[in-house]
Amino acid sequence: MRFITMPWSKMILKFMAAKAKVFGLMIIVLTAFTASAQDNEGFVVDEVISKIDNFIVLKSDLDKYYQDHLTNGGSPSQEVKCQMLAMLIRNKLMMAKAEIDSVVVLDAEVDNNTQRRMSMILAQSGRTPEELEQIYGKSLDQIRLELRDQIREQMIVQKMESTITEKVSVTPSEVKRFFERIPTDSLPYFSAAVEVAQIVKIAESSKAQKDAARNQLLELRSRILAGEDFSALASKHSDDPSVVQNKGDMGWVGRGEMVPEFEAMAFKLKPNEISMPFETDFGFHILQLLERRGNEYHSRHILISPKPSKDDLNEASQFLDSIRNLVLVDSITFEAAAKKHSDDMATKGNGGYFIDQAGSQRVQIDELDPVVFFKVDSMAVGDISKPIVYRTDDQKDAVRILYYKSRIPPHVASLKEDYQRIQMATLNEKKNRILEKWFQKARQDVFINIDRNYDYCGILD
Repeated sequence: MRFITMPWSKMILKFMAAKAKVFGLMIIVLTAFTASAQDNEGFVVDEVISKIDNFIVLKSDLDKYYQDHLTNGGSPSQEVKCQMLAMLIRNKLMMAKAEIDSVVVLDAEVDNNTQRRMSMILAQSGRTPEELEQIYGKSLDQIRLELRDQIREQMIVQKMESTITEKVSVTPSEVKRFFERIPTDSLPYFSAAVEVAQIVKIAESSKAQKDAARNQLLELRSRILAGEDFSALASKHSDDPSVVQNKGDMGWVGRGEMVPEFEAMAFKLKPNEISMPFETDFGFHILQLLERRGNEYHSRHILISPKPSKDDLNEASQFLDSIRNLVLVDSITFEAAAKKHSDDMATKGNGGYFIDQAGSQRVQIDELDPVVFFKVDSMAVGDISKPIVYRTDDQKDAVRILYYKSRIPPHVASLKEDYQRIQMATLNEKKNRILEKWFQKARQDVFINIDRNYDYCGILD
């Protein structure tokens, strides 16, 4: 008796949708830290449950995903487990086809992505690196290597999907037909949504504070040249959040991956030479070139970010207050002011508006930044807030004003109110159909074997 009767490609597409909703990006982080099952002798108990050309799926891989499903409130389900297995096999199939088709990602891109994830893990855990090592029984280097392998696979799979579906688009008539096919009693119910825009001014540090940052780096440079350990000084003094796990070592990167000033300095130095202090958008650095090969280089740095003073923040607030007054007397629209004056690149091009994953300005309340939500919740529709001091995602001191344009009450989905969301759903369905055809063809090009214990899933039917 089979639990699953749908074609394997539809099964994995169904799980892809569920995974995006329940797990999101963090599943990659969580599975990197899941402890492997061990027997009484202390050896890892594991087995290969599927082989796809030169790639394998381990039972522990499936168990990790399924455990995360249960941890996140999912109910025990053999169907879900089968969907997860199909998803894991699908990813390995993508990897096998990428190998055949010579689809690759650069090691430097993988390293940078891994470094960002490690920084995020450490920041969100609220623990020291030593505490994490003790909790998971692994060194940070071991955790980083495991995470790197997962991220590399994720990036290759995403690149394959993008290559397969890159020319897919939908017309308004396709969106309308998609919506009309949904039974009335199956239309999604959307929670309240809001349209909120911002204008951001990053506070600029005074000359005195910049000079202090340069002088501190000059002192650190002298101590390094006198024999003190670069990594130890970076760990103690650098303002780069990633220093807690990389001790200032930026790894191998290629041209175009770092800000221009950093890259220019790296290619100017000789191996082991330490630069004089130089400035980027992140602050002031000293950089040591460790090694260079062609268009790639390996370096380490210490970053000191000058902290704006109260006067600097007041100056930014006064600037935004003047912009607010111009908008209130109709001398300029909020959207035009945001495009011209905002320092936030993520919202500036949208006229300052926050957007959701579907690209809609109408962001559901539960998807809005909580800090923004609590401020907007105290405002009336049409209000523009007074300047608010806050810290950006990249830890810069800044000031912003918020414009609360509209509120859309909870409602059943409609083309008029939710066109962009429905358009995205239409596009995803079309991409899924193309991916399904690709899966059916690709499975003929590679060897796939699945443990007979999972025959009930019907993955290859």
